[in-house]
Amino acid sequence: MLPPAARLRRRAEFAATTRGGRRAARGALVVHLAPPQPGTNQDTPPSGPRFGFAVSRAVGNAVIRNKVRRRLRHLARERLDQLPAGTTVLVRALPAAADRTFQQLGRDLDAALAAAAAPRGTQRRKAPRSGETS
Repeated sequence: MLPPAARLRRRAEFAATTRGGRRAARGALVVHLAPPQPGTNQDTPPSGPRFGFAVSRAVGNAVIRNKVRRRLRHLARERLDQLPAGTTVLVRALPAAADRTFQQLGRDLDAALAAAAAPRGTQRRKAPRSGETS
């Protein structure tokens, strides 16, 4: 289980992470990662990384959605020490997450976090269309 201090709880926190973060989709997950914002609140030091989860009805019924959410929370807890303090992460499960094993979800989460955390210049670029020059 994630500690309460490591969870996103308010709608505004989810929206800020989605708007200000970098998005990466891998496997059955989409990750929005927002790096720590320097100088947002000078009085309190940044806490550890915080995670939020979005598992829609498209994933399955309530039992399936809660199973996926529990797995993601457990996987996130194992990765708390890999992210800088103040980072916020929103993990959105796609419908394929219902059929993924725990290990597959872990691989998807690791790949998506790595892609979202990678510097902008290292992302793959689209190949030019036929007839175009770069």
